[in-house]
Amino acid sequence: MKKESPSLSGAKPAAFKNYMTPGGYRRLHEELTRLWKVERPALVATVAWAAGNGDRSENGDYIYGKRKLREIDRRIRFLSKSLDSAVVVDNSTRDADKVFFGATVTIAYASGDERVVTIVGTDELDSGGERISWRSPLATALLKATTGDVVIVRTPVGPERVEVLDIRYDDLK
Repeated sequence: MKKESPSLSGAKPAAFKNYMTPGGYRRLHEELTRLWKVERPALVATVAWAAGNGDRSENGDYIYGKRKLREIDRRIRFLSKSLDSAVVVDNSTRDADKVFFGATVTIAYASGDERVVTIVGTDELDSGGERISWRSPLATALLKATTGDVVIVRTPVGPERVEVLDIRYDDLK
């Protein structure tokens, strides 16, 4: 007897939890609204105007507009899926005794350097490294730690010891 793979048998895969802070959810929702109600309609009007001008193969407004429209539609699909699977977690009223999702943590490295990070959802990261994903190695090492704990973080150069100096829960709205 041949076994079917789970995807062919109609069984649904385990649901992915897309944890998000209230502020992250609001920002993504505002971006989706702006793209859908402001930017996309204006671009559709431009593309329609450019299409009416004749030869589309040499029409820069048409070619660029269609490319930009595809990019906007791709971003709208991403934001819609992300917001549909979002689980908003507001820990702003939580006691600052342990590190959980939404915590702002001050840590110290063995070198003496200090860093302040906030644990947020995967769609809320910033390029400065102050907001880190709850799935990152640093965040997974910090989760459930208390003030004064020393945790081991897996890094590309090997394990690193990090001390938790302070935990707080800011209003991330």
